[in-house]
Amino acid sequence: MINKSEYIFGIRAVIEAIEAGKDIDRILIKRDIQGDLVRELFAFLKGTQIPVQRVPAEKLNRLTTKNHQGVIAFISAVTYQKVEDLVPTLFEEGKSPLFVMLDGVTDVRNFGAISRTCDCADVDAIIIPAHNSVSVNADAMKTSAGALHFLPVCREMNLTNTIKYLKQCGFRIVGATEKGNYDYTKANFTDPVCIIMGAEDKGIPTEHLSLCDEWIVIPQFGHIQSLNVSVAAGILIYEAVRQRHNL
Repeated sequence: MINKSEYIFGIRAVIEAIEAGKDIDRILIKRDIQGDLVRELFAFLKGTQIPVQRVPAEKLNRLTTKNHQGVIAFISAVTYQKVEDLVPTLFEEGKSPLFVMLDGVTDVRNFGAISRTCDCADVDAIIIPAHNSVSVNADAMKTSAGALHFLPVCREMNLTNTIKYLKQCGFRIVGATEKGNYDYTKANFTDPVCIIMGAEDKGIPTEHLSLCDEWIVIPQFGHIQSLNVSVAAGILIYEAVRQRHNL
């Protein structure tokens, strides 16, 4: 059940929230909605990175029985950051940044667990796409045991451009994939690096996998040839910790 404090409804209320700079996770808009006020809303959304989903009226009615006017916006539990802003700051601090990118991970429990591991390992940021991704909501905050209060989260509209930007900045892009060329312990995690984890069912999209500098695999010897993504992420993150701290 969604807490009412997590969303706002009504076209004018949502416009005012955008104007006020509220961190909005996503907006649900009735599929066949029309009108001048709706066009005004889309004008405000232009140039933002707020994901918009067209949905049936029934979905909106299940969320609230009040007059939502065909629009409901979910408030983010965190303030999203931009990779382009974060990278220069980390380099200026003399760090060799470690990022984790979740490419298509939609399960809130996995996201929370990975975030918790990232905070424990002092990962510098977690990167998610604006679409086809988990929402940073109250459930994610709870599952992360509060880690998301401290861990920078970057939500990017185009992961292809983000990966290319990181490569231009000197990052190694390491993709975790069953197509991996070699064991994960042989990868170099000491330099600036971004570890990409894909969805459990589809893996990393081909377009993004082709941009990776290294394809790594975690050896598996049992009957089930698939690790939970949060477990796999934990293994890779702590291999980076081992290498960076000479453990």
